[in-house]
Amino acid sequence: MKSIINELWHGNIVPQEDSRTNSKEMKELLGYMSRHHEDLEKSFSNEQKEVFEKFHDCWSEYMSLAEAAIFEYAFRLGARLTMEVQKDT
Repeated sequence: MKSIINELWHGNIVPQEDSRTNSKEMKELLGYMSRHHEDLEKSFSNEQKEVFEKFHDCWSEYMSLAEAAIFEYAFRLGARLTMEVQKDT
């Protein structure tokens, strides 16, 4: 069995890209979002498309930072829980 820490370090485990955790509702929402995104872009002028693309890029970067912060928090919480469980045994 491979070490999960080693796998994580080498990038073989990428939690934010693990589509197995996407629920049916999440996949459905992604479909809606994609369709609405396409509809919006069709109705925009070239200038509006450029502004929307910049907004989209900023939003993607923000979400990436937020996901990293959530991952770090959850990882630390899990480690603290493990330490507490070990302390009581």
